[in-house]
Amino acid sequence: MGNRTPLAATLAANSISTAGTSLTLIGVPWFVLETTGSAGRAGVVAFCATLPIVVAALIGGPVIDRFGRRRTAIASDAVCAAAIAAIPLLHFAGVLDFWMLCALMALNGFAHTPGNTARYVLIPDLAEHAGTTLPRAASLFDAVSRGARMIGAALAGVLIAFVGAETVLLLDAATFGLSALLIAAGVRGVRAAEPRKAEAPVSLRAYGTELREGYVHVLGNRLLLAVVVMVMFMNGTDQGWNAVLLPVHAESELSGAPAIGLLTALFGAGGLAGALLYGAVGHRFSRRAVFTECVILCGAPRFLVAAVTGTTLPLAVTMLLGGIAGGVLNPILTTVVYERVPDRLRSRVSGALTAGSEFAMPVGGLAAGLLVEGAGATGALLAMGGIYFLATLSPLVFPSWRTLDDVPGAEPVQKPVPQTEVPAPAPVSSSGPSRPTPGP
Repeated sequence: MGNRTPLAATLAANSISTAGTSLTLIGVPWFVLETTGSAGRAGVVAFCATLPIVVAALIGGPVIDRFGRRRTAIASDAVCAAAIAAIPLLHFAGVLDFWMLCALMALNGFAHTPGNTARYVLIPDLAEHAGTTLPRAASLFDAVSRGARMIGAALAGVLIAFVGAETVLLLDAATFGLSALLIAAGVRGVRAAEPRKAEAPVSLRAYGTELREGYVHVLGNRLLLAVVVMVMFMNGTDQGWNAVLLPVHAESELSGAPAIGLLTALFGAGGLAGALLYGAVGHRFSRRAVFTECVILCGAPRFLVAAVTGTTLPLAVTMLLGGIAGGVLNPILTTVVYERVPDRLRSRVSGALTAGSEFAMPVGGLAAGLLVEGAGATGALLAMGGIYFLATLSPLVFPSWRTLDDVPGAEPVQKPVPQTEVPAPAPVSSSGPSRPTPGP
């Protein structure tokens, strides 16, 4: 039996960090609405928070390999803790200007992405180190992440109501610090977590070559490219939902921050149930058929329901059912990624996938804010929901999705080839998230 401590530490660190991110996901938009009263400014903050995520993903893959996945995760969490803690501390001191809030959220976004990627790409090696199967480790990774997202969202709604958004942000900073300590203490003796010996001396030319390898691999695989394009639009509209549309709808029609926490927690609970359900029986069905049905149901309906109703119950039911459908998607998507990306390129390709799939997130938050101020909340919900729905029709339209059931390199056999089930961590958007990871 192998050493399971590094895997357990990574799972715990990722779950704590994810719970903290849920606090930020709800706490920051609510803080902006409370202090400025402007949906447009909430959109600007969302833009500043997500644009650096894309930049970090664009350039970060080779850095993770050279600096080391363990060191990257620790440094990432430490910087995020400092950036998030500075927001309420400066506010309490009476010196927090709007540009400072934007700058701190930008720093948090830039630092958060490499840490997420580092933990994600370690899972296959940690599973081997622990002497457990990759499907089991991956299922645990996805399950604890979704559970943490659900708990974090529920806590955020309650805590904002009782102690204020500022205190919630301080709690989020503490979760990043704890995550860094867990990785520092628990992930030791894993060769894949340490810096890789450079294949070429450190130089801009070598760095450019390594960076280019990730993008060439993605562009050369039509299915990966199709996944990235579809999830890019989904994540963009999800960001508009999380950062602007849901807070505005909750403030005007529902019960405020507690309603946001409830709805986000229900989506997380549904996602956890969906991931566990797929883990139990998903291998019996066609990936493409399951994915196509679930991707259409997972996101667009909530925009429509929020636009035509002003009560919590219909939206709560829609969020729960959408979460179940969304929970099925990530195991399928990351299975595809792991099957089609060799270990040597994993960090670089993951960075390229993150950059592509989150490319529209800065625009999504900003556009949602401008749409609310220009067309009203209902018009913004319908417009963003329409974009989401059109994006999810991609598997029905483009031929590259027909290869979703193929397992590269598999030998023809008489019985069905077992499918590897590997979860992807959440989106920022939703949840956080850093690879092709749809859903709030």
